[in-house]
Amino acid sequence: MSGKKTSNRRVAGSYALSLGSITLVLFLLGAFAIFMMHARKLSNHVKENIGFEIVMNSDVKEANILRLQKELDAMPAVKSTEYITKDEAISRLSQDLGEDFLEWLGPEENPLLPSIDVRFHAAYANTDSIALVETQILENPDVKEVYYQKSLVNLINDNIRKIAIVLMVVSLALLFIAIALIRNTIRLSIYSKRFLVRSMQLVGATESFIRRPFLKQGVSQGFFGGLLADLFLVGILYWVSKRVPDLALIQDRYVIGTILLAVIVLGVVLAWFSTRAALDKFLKADLDKLYN
Repeated sequence: MSGKKTSNRRVAGSYALSLGSITLVLFLLGAFAIFMMHARKLSNHVKENIGFEIVMNSDVKEANILRLQKELDAMPAVKSTEYITKDEAISRLSQDLGEDFLEWLGPEENPLLPSIDVRFHAAYANTDSIALVETQILENPDVKEVYYQKSLVNLINDNIRKIAIVLMVVSLALLFIAIALIRNTIRLSIYSKRFLVRSMQLVGATESFIRRPFLKQGVSQGFFGGLLADLFLVGILYWVSKRVPDLALIQDRYVIGTILLAVIVLGVVLAWFSTRAALDKFLKADLDKLYN
C-alpha cells in the first residue's frame, strides 16, 4: 500500500514538474510576444507623429486652403490634417513664449502665415512616401513651402528598423529554445515510464493503444501549462497597467487576446508532437537501450 502511495506521489511530482516547466516556457514566449506587440504599437505611434507643415501664401483664400485640406484627407497616406489660421498661429506662438507676441510688433500686421499640419499613417511615414506627397503638394500655386525634418524621419525609421531586426532574431531564438525545452521536459517524463511502455508491448498492446494515454497526458500538460501562463500574463499586464496608465494608449486587446489564445494552442501542439516523438523513440528502441 505504501509502495502504491509512493508511486502515485512520484507520478504526481513528475506531472507537476513537467507542467511547471511547460508553463514557464510558454509564459516567457507569451511575455516576449506581448512585449513585441507593445514595441510595434509604440513604433507606429512614433511614426504617426511624423509629418510636415504646409505653409500657405499670405494672400490665399480660406476656401482654397479648405479645398487642399480635403484633398489631403482623401490621400491614403494621410492619417490626419489640421488647418491652422493666422490667428491660431499667433495664439500658439504667444502661448509658447509666455507673452503676447503681437505686443512686440505693435501696429504691424500679423506676419505668420496660415498652414496645414499633416500626419501620416505608420506605413507611409518614410522619406520616399513623404517626398512623393511633398512633390504633389508643391504643384499647388497656393502653397509657399513644405517643411519637415528629413534627418529626423530617416533617424527614426533607421532605429525602428534595427530594433525590429533584433527583436525578430531574439524571437526566433526564443522559439527554438522553447521547443527544445518542452521536448526535453516531456522526453524525460516519458523516459521515467519507458519500462511501462515495454511491458505494454510485451502483453500485445498496439502502438496506438500505448500512445493514447501518453498523448492525452501530454495534451493536458500543454493546455493547462498554456492556461497557467496566460493567467500569469494577465496578472502582470493588470499590475503594469495600474502603475503605467499611459500604456493603455498603445495596447490592443484583440492582439493580446490572440497572443493568449496562441500560447494555449502552441502549448497543446508542442506537447502533442513532443510526446509523439519521444514515444516513437522508445517504442522502436531495443531492450538494451532502455537501460542506457
